[in-house]
Amino acid sequence: MICHRNRSAVLGSPIAHSLSPVLHRVAHRELGLTGWSYDRFEVDEAELPGFFEKLGPEWAGLSLTMPLKRAVIPLLDEISETAASVDAVNTVVFGADGRKRGDNTDIPGMVAALREHGIEEVESAAILGAGATASSALAALSRVCTGEVVAYVRSEPRAAEMRQWGRRLDVDVRTADWSEAAEALRAPLVIATTPAGTTDALAAAVPERPATLFDVLYEPWPTELAARWSMYGGAVVGGLDLLVHQAVLQVEQMTGRTPAPLEAMRRAGEAALAAR
Repeated sequence: MICHRNRSAVLGSPIAHSLSPVLHRVAHRELGLTGWSYDRFEVDEAELPGFFEKLGPEWAGLSLTMPLKRAVIPLLDEISETAASVDAVNTVVFGADGRKRGDNTDIPGMVAALREHGIEEVESAAILGAGATASSALAALSRVCTGEVVAYVRSEPRAAEMRQWGRRLDVDVRTADWSEAAEALRAPLVIATTPAGTTDALAAAVPERPATLFDVLYEPWPTELAARWSMYGGAVVGGLDLLVHQAVLQVEQMTGRTPAPLEAMRRAGEAALAAR
């Protein structure tokens, strides 16, 4: 039986670039969920409480992107342990009792994307960057990395923040200056969490036999680093892999239907990117 709560959307600012509507709509179609909708709304931190106040009983769930992943927490009735571990919510599900529950599907989405590429466990890893995505990467590594994680950052405050996240997530974190970032590329697993263009200069430093690169960007794709990595025969996990795997988990939570159509969602995402 299809629940009368059949409306969902992604919120953020900026939001026009979001692929989430493409992924969720194809999932609804593949699952036979007629009458369901998934929209996008430009909402910033100041506007978020007002947006929540206007939501009616037809709402099933929300996807949240920056800058709302922390701002939404005070508006919720409960959050999952996964979301609490990094103080970030990217998924809100509205219960039949009206309760608003927050979760973070980025972290299990990263783990699922790695496992899809055969990465179940690594002895050590490197993270490029120290923003919000880096803390999610650390949380994912707490599930797959058995040893040290080295985070390459640009400032001591960022380094201190990453060490703090390491202690909180029980990950052995060492920090290094960004000027040494080429050393990261020799790790068994490298996770690049930086904005577009930041790692371009590192492409020339890719070793002859690289291991695995997880670059969380999906546009532009491939990044210069990912292209050189592939050329040298290394395994590459891309941002679209992450986006699709976290969206699969969102669809399942919002609709109550499993499994969500991973491959159909991936093809839709690839087609949408190719058309841009």
